[in-house]
Amino acid sequence: MLTPVLGRRSAAGENELRRVFTEHARAVYAFLAYSVDPPTAEDLTSATFERVVRAWHRFDPAHSGERTWILAIARNLLTDHYRATRRKETVSADAHPGLLDRLVSDEEPLDRRLSIEELKLWLAPLSDREREIVALRYGADLEGVEIARLLDLTPGNVHQILSRSLRRLRELATAREAPDQQRVTRRRTD
Repeated sequence: MLTPVLGRRSAAGENELRRVFTEHARAVYAFLAYSVDPPTAEDLTSATFERVVRAWHRFDPAHSGERTWILAIARNLLTDHYRATRRKETVSADAHPGLLDRLVSDEEPLDRRLSIEELKLWLAPLSDREREIVALRYGADLEGVEIARLLDLTPGNVHQILSRSLRRLRELATAREAPDQQRVTRRRTD
């Protein structure tokens, strides 16, 4: 419950913070789940909203949107986590299988959805920066302009990195499918 942390805040302020948590907690968790294991993503999500509550009076909607501001806090906590532990893990979607649903739409020509381990393998060839942008776009559902503000990049640069990352993943998918297609063709001719 927010009451102990909020101290003497008004009921309206408390309701506002509840709304903020309800609207943005899943996006924060999804963003973090791309990079750390489930328990760590949960801890970092909690820590993010603790900081949100303490710093809410400094939020300026003229400077950025709520989600962008909150994800900047989450990103800073993630960076602090990596510094503290001195280790960096690969992409992890173990804690949030719903991410897979967002990455694969019904219009995709895939006959099946990727498992979490397959998703990790697919994203592994991307650089840390590319994975972070993919996580912010598809895990946290941020628009390019919001990602640009968060990462101090231009929207064009974010679009280019995202486009290049997706193109690279498509090329890898095509290369992986080619041997399967050859096997199917050989079976039909035998």
